[in-house]
Amino acid sequence: MNGLRLANLVFMLLWATITESFSPANLVLGFLLSVLVLYVVREPVGQIGYLRRTRLIFGLIGMFLRELMLSAIKVAKVLMRRDMRLNPGFFAYPLTVDRDFEITLLANLITLTPGTMSVDVSDDRKTIFIHAIDVPDVDAAIADIRNSFEAKILETFR
Repeated sequence: MNGLRLANLVFMLLWATITESFSPANLVLGFLLSVLVLYVVREPVGQIGYLRRTRLIFGLIGMFLRELMLSAIKVAKVLMRRDMRLNPGFFAYPLTVDRDFEITLLANLITLTPGTMSVDVSDDRKTIFIHAIDVPDVDAAIADIRNSFEAKILETFR
């Protein structure tokens, strides 16, 4: 863990201890205050990119929440159709990410999104096998994952 991340975590926990509240809202407030403190002292610490990375992480979370809502609505519409014509299936997703953390994060984001589930990662870590409840066009599903989750992960962590 890099020094700024550790300092951010320590400052957040210090804030929660001082205020005697470990509620999620207070932890988020402590996190944001510690980011502000680290931004103010960024020159002496020497890593200006930490604040940018934090902003990108919040962007990834926001994008995931948007995709979560859109997928939930899509699955609800599919399940409420009278004809219930589904095209379930498995497909192989070729990975661009290659770090274990990035692969794990991508697999979890896919699984947490309604209607899709990461089933396995190939031994060479170049493919994720995914099951989808309704996938009429595999190429479109691959492009959707590549242009949303995987692109945001690469932007955030590289």
